[in-house]
Amino acid sequence: MTHTLKEFAPAFFGGIFFTLSIGAGLSLFSVGFAWFYDRISGRSKTILIPIIILWIVLCLAANSQGFCPVVLSYFLIVPPVVFIAALKWMPEQRKKGLWLNRLLHILPVAVLMMLWTAHANQSPFQDIRDYLLLSNRVGEKINNFYYRYTMYPAEVFKSLEQKTLKPCRVAPITDKAFARRIDNTLIRYDYLPVNADAPVEIEIDEAAKNLVFKYKGDMVLQSTDKDFFSFPEKVLKNLAVEVDRHVFFRQATIFCLVLGFPVVLYVMVFALVRFVLSFLVGATPSSVAAATICFSIGLALLLPLSCAKTRMVDPSNLSEALNSESRQHRVAALKTIVRQRLEIGDLQACRRMSSSPHISERLWLARAFGLSRHPETYQLLLTLLDDPCPNVVCKAFYALGQRGDRRAEKEIMKRIERSDHWYSQLYAYKALRQLGWRQEMATKCVQGNISGQELSEYRPSHK
Repeated sequence: MTHTLKEFAPAFFGGIFFTLSIGAGLSLFSVGFAWFYDRISGRSKTILIPIIILWIVLCLAANSQGFCPVVLSYFLIVPPVVFIAALKWMPEQRKKGLWLNRLLHILPVAVLMMLWTAHANQSPFQDIRDYLLLSNRVGEKINNFYYRYTMYPAEVFKSLEQKTLKPCRVAPITDKAFARRIDNTLIRYDYLPVNADAPVEIEIDEAAKNLVFKYKGDMVLQSTDKDFFSFPEKVLKNLAVEVDRHVFFRQATIFCLVLGFPVVLYVMVFALVRFVLSFLVGATPSSVAAATICFSIGLALLLPLSCAKTRMVDPSNLSEALNSESRQHRVAALKTIVRQRLEIGDLQACRRMSSSPHISERLWLARAFGLSRHPETYQLLLTLLDDPCPNVVCKAFYALGQRGDRRAEKEIMKRIERSDHWYSQLYAYKALRQLGWRQEMATKCVQGNISGQELSEYRPSHK
């Protein structure tokens, strides 16, 4: 599916993802500073100076690990453009009902943020996926859009350690046995040695019985042969840290996705509702109604998460919960099985849930199958590899790797060959690696000398 990843849609929608995360967050903070500068300080130059200093510091922090024009452009262009535009089109301040007007805009957002934060747990994105997105058709489309179009563009800004495959070049070494040992160690950690003419960022050379690691031609790390072969994971992790240029950008993107996007979404809905209502009632009543509607929507979206948080299943009542008429109770039972690493013993319930119309139920069933050792659950797990939802397919691949049954390799290879989904292929590859598969022919694949069909027919090694 490599050719599809270079098409317009993944590039365009990947850009939309960054626009709605880092772009939305930077825009939100810029508007906030513009509002403070205009409404609170009265456009005082004394306040403008620290705002400019903060913007300069932000630009420097974005490139503190190394210069990247794409990353810099977000922080260099978005804040000043939004700040100036906000000041230009900011309406005149009304003296009548000033504080009421401010409370209408600030209080609902602040209360919603506190309520959502109070209900957050260790896996908030997982709960949003299970109880909001995968529980309705619109949410499913948003979920499928996210996993189809945003994961591949995000690879650009991942750390070296987070990347699935890392092409590298090993300089010619006269000792062929030593060179093979280096190659095998690199391959074991998904670093794929390629031809001398292939474009790569990571190069490994030998100098005075040391291994020299270069990034874009510059030396970034040295390691003795003994350390590399004894502690390869530690050495390669240090390499990933040394070449990581996007730490600040990733952290800012996540922060803006969590904070900026919801607030921008609130503002957009508020503006739309207020605009429509302004034709029917006055400015203040329409603002009150819009704030009430947006606040109610925020509470309504929080309610499923709040109810899910209170559902706990006693391990002694798992069979009863798995056969419950309530989807939420069945999912809660499956989560209990996964978290406490239990064997799912009710095969009749398993058969029924494997064809459930509810995606979250099939997803957590796949996770539970990863802990099972019953032969029938293995067969049911294989059927989930052909599920129409990519989330379920990914968890089925993950479960096959977790089970450690090497019979699954052929089934996984078969799915990789016909899959057109980046995220599914990623999980399939990780499952193969967990089963002990080693990509002796992967370097040919990276160089374009082997087709997907040849790779699927290749007999994997477990050395």
